[in-house]
Amino acid sequence: MAPGAVHLSRWLGLDQQRRLVEACRGWAAGPVPMRHTRLPRGGVMSVQTVCVGWHWQPYRYSRTADDVNGGRVAAFPGWLAELGRRALADAYGDPAAGEAYAPDTALVNFYDGQARMGMHQDKDERSAAPVVSLSIGDTCVFRFGNPDSRGKPYSDIELRSGDLFVFGGPARFAYHGVPKVRPGTGGPATGLAAGRLNITLRVTGLSDPA
Repeated sequence: MAPGAVHLSRWLGLDQQRRLVEACRGWAAGPVPMRHTRLPRGGVMSVQTVCVGWHWQPYRYSRTADDVNGGRVAAFPGWLAELGRRALADAYGDPAAGEAYAPDTALVNFYDGQARMGMHQDKDERSAAPVVSLSIGDTCVFRFGNPDSRGKPYSDIELRSGDLFVFGGPARFAYHGVPKVRPGTGGPATGLAAGRLNITLRVTGLSDPA
């Protein structure tokens, strides 16, 4: 698709997918609940989001969800960081790249059949480390573009349950989005009855105040 962008189909096995679904259910129940993020101009995102490690809201990260309930977000688990390192090593075919990867936040997005994600860049982090994206449940159309504009050139691919998508290097700040979800394509074997879960691991480059 572009230098630094890699798609690995069916990278997650069913057991791994079920474990992630169970973990996401726990995070969605608190301490900060899953919510529709409100945008600065008053719009509301159609996807529902819960965060781990750091709380994301448009243009910034914090340890507490001041736009929701003021609670401190759940800690980022070591097993999830290890999964990210394996993902990066497999995507780039480079164990050293995986060893150097230290994600400290995850954004968990839930898409129902009507949810969409407009073209955007992941640029609220203070790090250019790759983003690791994991898909579970319904298939989506994933639009991956260029770093200069929301328009063409871009490519549309299908991300299915268990797929891994990594973008780093020259592709790290490419615009991307989800124009369509295909309801009923996931299947119950993952533990997710309907909809799509997307888990993106990132390196914020942030540290807590001294």
